[in-house]
Amino acid sequence: MKKIKVEDAVGTILAHDMTRIIRGKFKGVGFKKGQVVQEKDIPELLKIGKQYLYVLDIGKDELHENDAARRIATAISDPALEFSEPSEGKINISTSCAGMLKIDVNALLQVNKMGSIIVATLKTNFPCKKGEIIAATRIIPLTIPTKNIEKLEAVAKEAGTILSVKPYQSLKVGAVVTGSEVFKGLITDDFDPSVGKKILDAGCTLIKKIVVPDEIDAISNAILELKTLGCELIVTTGGLSVDPDDVTRQGVIKTGADVTFYGSPVLPGAMLMISMLDNIPVLSLPACVFYYKQTVFDLIFPRVLAGETISGDDIAALGHGGLCMNCKVCHYPVCSFGK
Repeated sequence: MKKIKVEDAVGTILAHDMTRIIRGKFKGVGFKKGQVVQEKDIPELLKIGKQYLYVLDIGKDELHENDAARRIATAISDPALEFSEPSEGKINISTSCAGMLKIDVNALLQVNKMGSIIVATLKTNFPCKKGEIIAATRIIPLTIPTKNIEKLEAVAKEAGTILSVKPYQSLKVGAVVTGSEVFKGLITDDFDPSVGKKILDAGCTLIKKIVVPDEIDAISNAILELKTLGCELIVTTGGLSVDPDDVTRQGVIKTGADVTFYGSPVLPGAMLMISMLDNIPVLSLPACVFYYKQTVFDLIFPRVLAGETISGDDIAALGHGGLCMNCKVCHYPVCSFGK
């Protein structure tokens, strides 16, 4: 790299992007790599604090920041992910579909401990929208020895895939709304504007909703009916407390379903129960799903859509980050809940 005064730079080619910041209005590329410096550029370069420029002569064993970022993004990412063009040496990595973000956290840690290389991501298990930026990468210096990137590529190869997104499936869903008070019309059935809306918004089909009283046989029969209709996921709501009238758990068990666990370290949503009826997951949701905007359902449902089998260990791990702050303005999933 040769250092030259800005006033002497007319006709030279910029070796890297240069950032321009206008307080409160703009932050971005003011001058792009490869731009030929003209006389009219000199005052603007001085305004952004550039007294000197570098003319770059990259050795055969080095990589420019843009080329390094491309190789890093390619090495750490599943082929289905998409990359932006480098800007100021940084590449954004985004998802081509809605799904559940999966990160090899240990491999990511190895990469970020290498020095001069950074990869910043969203949290693993983040529910992603199509086109959402899930990570970004760059090197810290303007150039980096090629061997450093080769070392990263070896780590990524050994890990398999460091960044990936498991696409959501469009499932056929059946629902059993329990509660004698709902069945008799004493109170409003709030399933459709709450849980039902989330099911439809996720691209799933609600095959049938059955409202039943708090009776073991009625609950059991409704679940089995939904199974015969070809439902790939069955959701029950209510009837999970310690109250003697709440018999949803017994109704699920009577179908022959295997209860994976009952109770979760998530608030709201402590009374969650998950069962498997043959190969069909049965999510039994506590009545809090009708009141709170975000509950344990919002943490579990995306993982089911991504085709995951949820274990007791997975549920226990939700305790760290499992307390919803019930913010006046909800920003979920851009918050600590479930992270």
